Amino acid sequence: MKRKSAIEVELQDLSCLYNITRELASSGDISECLEKSMEILSSYKDMENGTVTIVNPVTGKLEIEVAYGITAEGRKRGKYKIGEGITGRVVATGEPIIVPHIAEEPLFLNRTRSRGDIKNQNRSFLCVPVKDGKQVIGALSVDRIYESGLDDQAHKDLQFLTVLSGLIAQTTRRIQIVNREKEKLRIENLKLKRELSEKNKINEIIGNSSRMQDVYEMVHRVVDSNATVLLRGESGTGKTLVAKALHYNSKRREKPFIVVNCSALPETLLESELFGHEKGAFTGATERKTGRFEQAEGGTLFLDEIGEISHSVQVKLLNVVQERSFQRLGSSQSIDCDVRLVAATNRDLEKAVAAKNFREDLYYRLNVFPVFMPPLRERRTDILLLAEFFLAKYTKENTKTIRRISTSAIDMLIQYHWPGNVRELQNCIERAVLICDDDSIKGIHLPPTLQISDENSSDKPLSLTSAVERFEKDLIIDGLKKNNGNQTKTAKYLDTSLRIINYKIHQYSIDPKKYKV
Repeated sequence: MKRKSAIEVELQDLSCLYNITRELASSGDISECLEKSMEILSSYKDMENGTVTIVNPVTGKLEIEVAYGITAEGRKRGKYKIGEGITGRVVATGEPIIVPHIAEEPLFLNRTRSRGDIKNQNRSFLCVPVKDGKQVIGALSVDRIYESGLDDQAHKDLQFLTVLSGLIAQTTRRIQIVNREKEKLRIENLKLKRELSEKNKINEIIGNSSRMQDVYEMVHRVVDSNATVLLRGESGTGKTLVAKALHYNSKRREKPFIVVNCSALPETLLESELFGHEKGAFTGATERKTGRFEQAEGGTLFLDEIGEISHSVQVKLLNVVQERSFQRLGSSQSIDCDVRLVAATNRDLEKAVAAKNFREDLYYRLNVFPVFMPPLRERRTDILLLAEFFLAKYTKENTKTIRRISTSAIDMLIQYHWPGNVRELQNCIERAVLICDDDSIKGIHLPPTLQISDENSSDKPLSLTSAVERFEKDLIIDGLKKNNGNQTKTAKYLDTSLRIINYKIHQYSIDPKKYKV
């Protein structure tokens, strides 16, 4: 084989460094760019088993970051203490080392076992430190076979690897800085999202669940527009609160907010209520009456239970929504109106349209910006927040000192399906406050509808033994909560012995650690 000239060797080295530098500069993943760099090094310099080891800051050991030509099993085995073996010594001293024949070097440990039988190999080992400033953060090592033994080329290779190790250190530092900045930006982004979530939150509405966050976002998207909003959802989900939020957070907040419950009035009265009437328009109309559309001028008109209105009222309402004008009953004069319309219904309007019970054209006029209110069973993470809010409200109203809701009561609240939604929960907590004479709401204070037994049990009531065990377990948990999980203090608080408390804790599988603050 023809020996390369010095110029050819230098050109080859420059070409190798250029390609490695380009690879290191273009990647954001340290393992990926080092892997490719070792591949380039192997192809240009006839160097085998190119390995980069980095000091693990947690364990303090040298671990292989990248090993080109070494199996995954070999990489796992390639761990060294600082000062251990050739690689460990290079990291400890910060000085490069050349091992002329690894078979004759007792310090060479060959932990990766990637070289087979090294006794019959004329293999040299070159290892240089990877330095970040004055700190050694790892090592770069390669194998190379020199046919005529060590010569000037070996020392040039060592110099070449030293230059390459500097590039590796710079790349490692750059990627670490970028990753730190990315992590900083990620944390900042999460913080801003939380702040935005708090900003979007409507003060009058309680709830942090993802479903409620969607509602808050929808409200803030439409709050300053004049678009008609249709609030959909089951009865008791808080549609009226959202309607108020749409008004009092908008630019119309200084103007009236008028509410009309469409299901509470008969057809003839509803038409008069909405549009007003002239004197003598019908029997009993002894004077002119201003309708709700006129009263809400410049503000917001909230039509609750919009799905209950009759066809004749639907026709007149459609005209108001389209033309922004109306006529009082008994009058031919058109009155222009500037009113933000918010409607709400718990009915399936699509089915009502299909059944010809609701005008299709009015449906599309109202359904410009629908907001769906989730039922309470789909936002269970909000149940405890709401319960505590209502507890604080009604204890204050009734001048009581109820401080908390017991674990058993919380379990009942969470497991219940709440067909009446937030309104039912509110009534439930108000009732519990009224009948509670203790400092905490317990399961016995909740309505009979929540007094459910386990799914697998029969319809028979709890036995005396089961009821006593449940009550006893609740008492112990309450005691642990009040005493920060301390069993000795809990025993004293419950006026019993530590031995009995420990026995009961074991019997009921209670974990006191859960109740440490």
